[in-house]
Order: sequence, then C-alpha cells, then structure tokens
Amino acid sequence: MTAPHVIDPARFLSEQLEQASLDLMRSMLTTFINALMSAEADAVCGAEYGARSETRTNSCNGYRHRDFDTRVGTLDVAIPKVRQGSYFPDWLLERRRRAEAALTTVVATCYLLGVSTRRMEKLVETLGITRLSKSQVSVMAADLDAQVEEFRTRPLDAGPYTFVAADALVLKVREGGRVVNIHAMVATGVNADGHREVLGIQASSAEDGAGWLGFFRDLVARGLTGVKLMTSDAHAGLVAAIGATLPGAAWQRRRTHYAANLMSVTPKASWPWVKTLLHSVYDQPDAVSVHAQFDRVLDALEGKLPKVAEHLEAARADILAFTAFPKGLWRQVWSNNPQERLNREIRRRTDLVGIFPDRAALISLVGAVLAEQHDEWIESRRYLGLDLIQQSQAAGTAPATETEQEDSNPDLALSA
Repeated sequence: MTAPHVIDPARFLSEQLEQASLDLMRSMLTTFINALMSAEADAVCGAEYGARSETRTNSCNGYRHRDFDTRVGTLDVAIPKVRQGSYFPDWLLERRRRAEAALTTVVATCYLLGVSTRRMEKLVETLGITRLSKSQVSVMAADLDAQVEEFRTRPLDAGPYTFVAADALVLKVREGGRVVNIHAMVATGVNADGHREVLGIQASSAEDGAGWLGFFRDLVARGLTGVKLMTSDAHAGLVAAIGATLPGAAWQRRRTHYAANLMSVTPKASWPWVKTLLHSVYDQPDAVSVHAQFDRVLDALEGKLPKVAEHLEAARADILAFTAFPKGLWRQVWSNNPQERLNREIRRRTDLVGIFPDRAALISLVGAVLAEQHDEWIESRRYLGLDLIQQSQAAGTAPATETEQEDSNPDLALSA
C-alpha cells in the first residue's frame, strides 16, 4: 500500500460516492490522513515526492504501517520513512515509551487473568485505556517482550566494567493461587568509556546465595569482566557469590546501609555521637588519613561502647574498600545512592500495578524501565572520567601509601 501525495478533492469525493461503499468514511479518512502525512514529509524533505529540486535536503524511502483507532474503526495509516533521521506525525499518533507500553500490557494481562480490582479500573482510566482485546494484548506483549529480552541478554562488550553495583527489590507476584514475594535483582556498572550501564535483571524466589550466584554467572557469561569493586548491601550470600564469580573484585558495603546496622547495636542516647565519629572517617582527604581516623574512632569507642567498637572493627575491610581507589571517585563508589534513585523510578511504575499477574509481567515492566534508563545514561555525559577508570584498573586492593598519595596528587607533593 502506498499513500497518495496529491489528491483532487472534488474528483476523489465523486469517486467515493459512486462506489457507495459501506466503509466510505473509513476509506476517506484514511486517504486524507495519508495525504496530510505525505505533505508534511515533503516539507521535511524540502521538495515534493519524486521531484528534482535544489532545495531538497532529504528523501522518502517507503512507508511503515500503523493501526490508528477512530470512531469509524481501525485505520491502517502509512507513515512515510525518510532516508536521514526520522519522521513521526506527533499531531496524529502518540509515541509510546517502552515502560508505558509495559504498564499497559500488565494492566491488560491483569484483566484477562481475572485479577482486576477497583484500583485497577481507576488506573485504566488514568492511562486512557477504554478497551483492550486479547489480540491487542498479544501483539503488544510480543513486541515488548522481544525488546526486553534482547536488552536483558545482550553481550556486555563495553568493558572492562571497573565498578559494579547490585541491589534487589521485593515485588509481589501471583503464583500458584497465592501472592508471593519475588526478588528482582538488578546490576549496574561503569563501562570502559565512563558511562553507566544497566547490566542485567533477573527474578528470584529468594534473595539467597543461589539466586545471586546464578545472576552473576549470567553476567559473566555475557561478558562482564574487569570488575575491581562491587558496591551493595549486605545481602545474604552476595559476598560469597562475588568471590565465586568475580575473583579479584573487592566488596564495598554501602556506608548508609552499614550505619543503620551500627545504629542497631548502639544505645539510642549515644547514637548522635557515634554517627558523628563515623562520618569523620569519610571526611578525610586521603586513604592514609581515613585509616588513621578509623583507628582513633575505635580507640574512642573501645572504653565506652565496646560492642560498638567490636562491630566497627569487624566491618573495617567492608566499609573502607573504597580507599584503594583514587580520591576523585570515592563518592561514586562508597555507596550506591544512584542505584537507590533507579529503584525509586522502578517503584514509581510498579506501585501502580501492586500485584503482578506473573513473573513475565514483572520482567516486562521492570526491564522496560531499565532499558529506558540505560539509553539515557549512554546518551548523557560520562559518569566517571577516563583517567580515573585507568587509575582504578591499575590500582591494587591495598590502601594507597603516603608516597602513592603524593604521586597521584601533585599539589599535595608540592605542599610537602
């Protein structure tokens, strides 16, 4: 099917009336819409279709078909394709982002599986969905699932991924006639070009060692290499899974997560003082000063709060792993606050659903949100500088010495 570029209104109307087709309005509307899009595409190209002109800046190259629902039925409109760039009739059709399409699919699936509620009906009205057939749901789901699966299984060939962060979200899914908690494990990393990437997502029944081990094995099989530091919460089995799949990678325990753990063993009245001491460790200018201040904090706590001092000493290697890397990236690696912001975006979408009808729906929605975020990160400025990444790849797992600090900081060497 091709779209006409020039029509004679009087002749066209006469021909349509003579045919007296039952689908007269549908046919006329389709022809007019296609003609308008073709005219707009000609304006984008700088010349009419097939015409030779010095003002031409682009040319059309076929059509892509799209269904357009109207009061007179579904129209098959032909959207012109251009050789350079893209053309899309925003005045006629609405662009669907992957996450929005995923949310629509999840809502529709809930209806088809008979798990709709009054809350779901309000959500449908908010999305502007008035009717969804099984065939529409199938088409939407197939296209979306293909995109998400391609994203989840793509090769990780932009390494080495020097810094990786991992976290898990608990979401509710219907399985076996009951509602269960499913853990969506997500990993992000910084590639060799300094950009952040979403590395993968998997759903697991439990956040245990087996779940994390399978997740990391999948990442390694797809090409995850060069990991020097993994930042995460103290998930059960996570540290063991890192050691089994990423040999040579250090583990940085999130400072905010550890502070919450330390608070649980600290008397309530003493917590403001202990918190101030803990923050003083992170405020030091270099790795040597960080460890020296950590020792002073232990000395101050040992006499008054021996249990707190013991807890802090046991976590020393976990919370100070960042000191083996250049000072310029400490804030990016000693916690995974960017991951928390990503989690909030996922929650913003999943909270609308509440309970997912199955795991596939969960992967579709969360995977679509992650794919969108991945695209934004790749197109934005670098998260880390290339010089910092190169220094980190060359860095060992031991804290930097005073001489190494002076070598990496010329200003410090001059002042000395």
